[in-house]
Amino acid sequence: MNLRGKKVVLGVSGGIAAYKACALTSKLVQAGANVTVIMTDSAQEFVTPLTFQALSRNPVYTDTFDEKIPEQIAHIDVADWADLIVLAPATANLLGKLANGIADDMLSTTLLASEAPVYVAPAMNVHMYAHPAVQRNLLQLEQDGYQFIEPGEGYLACGYVGKGRLEEPETIVRVIEEQLNKRTTFHKKRILITAGPTKEKVDPVRYFTNHSSGKMGYAIARQAVQLGAEVTLISGPANLEVPAGVKHISVESAADMYDAVMEAYPNQDVVIKAAAVADYRPKHPFNEKLKKQGDNLVLELERTKDILQTLGEKKKHQFLVGFAAETTKPLEYGKQKLEKKRLDAIVINNITEAGAGFSGDTNKVTYVSKSGNTIDLPLQSKNDVAKAILQQVAKELKDDR
Repeated sequence: MNLRGKKVVLGVSGGIAAYKACALTSKLVQAGANVTVIMTDSAQEFVTPLTFQALSRNPVYTDTFDEKIPEQIAHIDVADWADLIVLAPATANLLGKLANGIADDMLSTTLLASEAPVYVAPAMNVHMYAHPAVQRNLLQLEQDGYQFIEPGEGYLACGYVGKGRLEEPETIVRVIEEQLNKRTTFHKKRILITAGPTKEKVDPVRYFTNHSSGKMGYAIARQAVQLGAEVTLISGPANLEVPAGVKHISVESAADMYDAVMEAYPNQDVVIKAAAVADYRPKHPFNEKLKKQGDNLVLELERTKDILQTLGEKKKHQFLVGFAAETTKPLEYGKQKLEKKRLDAIVINNITEAGAGFSGDTNKVTYVSKSGNTIDLPLQSKNDVAKAILQQVAKELKDDR
């Protein structure tokens, strides 16, 4: 897939790198894209709208209240028109607005109104780029589904040398075309992902649960959407934002998750079960608050239904991936689970290792397929782990054809 015929909105914000956006406009047009440029007030201090109009051969938008066609609301019309949006240069100010949902000009308002994929090419002073606030905003935007074209390192207009230089226009175009190709990886594929813990009621006040945060499953859902999948995320209680474009089903107990998964399962192509589901629950939950009864208390527990085991037994065409969070002999126990539950692959991690626990933003895992293919993924962000897992699943699906 390339840019020919694609409707591209190029958002230009106020930095010296705005001059490179002129060349980027030309490159996009040469690649066959239909380009509409939106400029912030600050961007116009560096380059005139007339320059972009001449290069794009389209009107340039600079003012939210300048309605060029009375029958249309400009920022809504442009937002709906776009197949994709490119922000180059993206200044620290623009990143802050987007990360916090601020819409106070034509560009930021259009971005909030659009459902098109957004590619962000930051450009700023090296110290600004490294500032904790900017890094927080970048992380938030990544979690919101924005895709980044990292700035290069070199001599900056401010005189510093370091990371913060807008990537070259040719590279930006190439990266976008590569990302567009990736978005076809799971085209027309339905992926079901489970995430988070479950809660098992003891009484109206108390419940049993576990340390799962849901971050790994949510990261997989986020990346699967970006790879073109139709994603259903069934999640236990998790204090996380649902990734854009994901169908979200909220559950609480293991029984709730079992019912939701079984209902969705027949129509899925891939199932990735990252949730930490309770193996046991109180056999007789109390309807009233349980009062203190001396020094010791014994509660009778019963097994919950094994969701992954049932999925393996019912599997027809689905590619089934399980997770194994272990503390001892992770590979041995993980491989046993792979075979016993008729999985196509399993993702194994030792939660006692630094950076590989439940609540962090990083993970270190081993991917094992039923064919014996074993891939060790080093410590990295859960988003990067999710990408690697999905790339391996896509490869195995392709090899099975």
